[in-house]
Amino acid sequence: MKVLKHLFENNRKWASNKIKNDADFFKRLSQQQNPDYLWIGCSDSRVPANQIVGLPPGEVFVHRNVANLIVEKDLNCLSVIQFAVEALKVKHIIVCGHYGCGGVKTVMENKKIGLIDNWLANIHKIKEKYDSELSEINNTAVQLSKMCELNVIEQVKNVCNTEFVQSAWQNNQSLSVHGWIYDISDGLLQDLEVCITSHSELKDEIEKAIRNIFTYTN
Repeated sequence: MKVLKHLFENNRKWASNKIKNDADFFKRLSQQQNPDYLWIGCSDSRVPANQIVGLPPGEVFVHRNVANLIVEKDLNCLSVIQFAVEALKVKHIIVCGHYGCGGVKTVMENKKIGLIDNWLANIHKIKEKYDSELSEINNTAVQLSKMCELNVIEQVKNVCNTEFVQSAWQNNQSLSVHGWIYDISDGLLQDLEVCITSHSELKDEIEKAIRNIFTYTN
């Protein structure tokens, strides 16, 4: 199984079907990418960006990592954001988490599993920040869901605070940052009602989104 023949067969069938439906599909795709969207999501194999929103290749610029984190010293993620904002001129950055996220769950259960604990330390900080509010929720499943939502909101804030997004807003570039969450159990996206289009909106919009999370705990 060194060459994974079945995956190459799947690829040929996929490419053939694309050409059958649109003879110039790959010709157009190879010339230039011009997406309006940057998707920052979780690496979870059940959360594929393009399929979830029903968009074809070329429409979504994608970065994924464990638990959809935007970390100050993560040059990989920051490079993606810079390229998307400055070179591709995307109009929307979508931070999308998902319910039942394994990284968030590991933090909520205080498990230690190895190297990735260093990465998940960023989520521990969020848990500590909202510990008093979370402790008032008796249902552990609801706690986990709220923590997944909180993580998205905090990462939206982190995106907005990057120098690239701040610079874009200062230069009056049209750019919105959104916080969404995906439910694997039914395939549906939920808008966490945070959409930030300027630095002046940041503080109020984040605070409002956090209040909304703890207003509905059922």
